[in-house]
Amino acid sequence: MFTQRTLDFLYFNHKENSPEWYKAHKQDYEEFLVKPFKELVIALTPSLKAIDSQLICEPKVDRSISRIYRDMRYATDGYRYRDHCWAIFARDKKMYEGLPGFYFEVSPYKFSFGCGYYQASPSAMKNFRRLIMQNSTEYIAARDALAKTPVFEVYGDTIATSKYDSYPPEAKNLLCRSNIGVSADSTDYDLLMSPALPQYLAEQFASIAPFYNLLLAAELTK
Repeated sequence: MFTQRTLDFLYFNHKENSPEWYKAHKQDYEEFLVKPFKELVIALTPSLKAIDSQLICEPKVDRSISRIYRDMRYATDGYRYRDHCWAIFARDKKMYEGLPGFYFEVSPYKFSFGCGYYQASPSAMKNFRRLIMQNSTEYIAARDALAKTPVFEVYGDTIATSKYDSYPPEAKNLLCRSNIGVSADSTDYDLLMSPALPQYLAEQFASIAPFYNLLLAAELTK
């Protein structure tokens, strides 16, 4: 399980931003961050595989679990170490240009979970919009699922256009995006540090499975 020590490690490792500090606290990293993430990935695997058997659910760092350090070639703020860590569940990234997936992330300030793209390809977004405009069965199922799960909010940069004004608000909110996903944030630390967390996340992911199926349909459309 995650504990206060998990949050403490994330906070101070980022604040100190020091390889020496990290090495001195490597055991804390393994025990309070990597171990509970591995346990969570294992616990979520059956429910996620029930949604999509091709989702990668490997309890390893650099597979389903993110690294704690950053590639400094792309870090502009000077911080080598992140103050957050996440698990991502998507298909093999070698198979597609862009990949939708489920995720869970924890930081000292909140935890988040959801489903969507980190960066959708233009072709996938084109197919995504087409499925909505055609009122496809995948879109109808996703629309109805999101209506029943108000904990999630749509994310993604918006497109400045009026050509979708004639669509219902719930459709327009999806059409006017250059990237797409749904996410929920929480500061319920009792839940984060509870044995009930895996079951809670499994239920939340199952509730938005139709939205994932819509994204996957867009991804697989040729």
